[in-house]
Amino acid sequence: MREPDSEELAELIGAQFLTAEAEAAGARLDQWLAGKLAPDLSRSRVQALVRQGAVELNGGPVGDPGRRLKAGDTISVRLPEPEPAQPAGEDIPLDILYEDDELIVVNKPPGLVVHPGAGNPTGTLVNALIHHCGDSLSGIGGVKRPGIVHRLDKDTSGVMVVAKTDRAHRSLSEAFADHGLTGDLERAYVALVWSAPARSEGVVDAPLGRAADRIRRAVVPAGRADARHAVTRYAVLERFGRLDAPLAALVECRLETGRTHQIRVHMAHIGHPVVGDPDYGQAFRTKVNRLPDPLRAMAKDFPRQALHAKLLAFAHPVSGAMIRFEAPLPSDMEALVAGFRGI
Repeated sequence: MREPDSEELAELIGAQFLTAEAEAAGARLDQWLAGKLAPDLSRSRVQALVRQGAVELNGGPVGDPGRRLKAGDTISVRLPEPEPAQPAGEDIPLDILYEDDELIVVNKPPGLVVHPGAGNPTGTLVNALIHHCGDSLSGIGGVKRPGIVHRLDKDTSGVMVVAKTDRAHRSLSEAFADHGLTGDLERAYVALVWSAPARSEGVVDAPLGRAADRIRRAVVPAGRADARHAVTRYAVLERFGRLDAPLAALVECRLETGRTHQIRVHMAHIGHPVVGDPDYGQAFRTKVNRLPDPLRAMAKDFPRQALHAKLLAFAHPVSGAMIRFEAPLPSDMEALVAGFRGI
């Protein structure tokens, strides 16, 4: 069953009122409503509208797409305005480290999503870039991801480069695809992790695939169909706490591959998950209780993974010269690290 296009949706805007007939008694709300509104809306679209609060049952919000109907129930449906085909510019502040006619380098703050997607249609880095750059962003990435050649997780801060021309987009995409093996790309991250690796330097060479929940990533057997080669090199910068049993450590991680959540999964795999990581560090949250006050409260309330992309160096797509950018730790992570230094 097809979804309506923007013109059809425009005609459907406004509340529609329906009444459940006797034969509808016991039917699921989403199934019955999709049948009534076919072919304009699919059942999945109806379910999304119910969860968004756009469907009311007998004058009140329903919330549950599987709600069973009774004869005489009244249902109202209000469709939201159709979203624009491409993101709009938004006046969101940017920390610009460098900009020329070919590219722009920014220091992304924690909490900023890179590009629009499910649950984040606006308020992204792309919206900010469209406002700042106008029509100069490269179109190779598509309307939702103009100029984007790599990304950082929402709650990971640090250096990002964005292409403003198709020439720059192709050059940078090739460098990131090669992950610096030819020497034209360098990336380094800083992570605050629980405990500390026994060795001052090490390599995690472990393939990544989907976890059992199909949402997160996990280390998987190399022969599995979704297994992807992944290599992370790390070096311990500082250890915090007793030398024989450190509570945490600051490590630098360098990527030889660029898989989703790679550093977070690899560090958790070797027993040193990133502090504050909600997805891969839950098993270590009790370690917070071993910290002295006020650090205990600070670590417990830290709202994100303590991971920062501190360094990015690459060959300029026109001159070929290597250019290098570094971003200091954001204030929240700097304060947390300072707290650990004090124990």
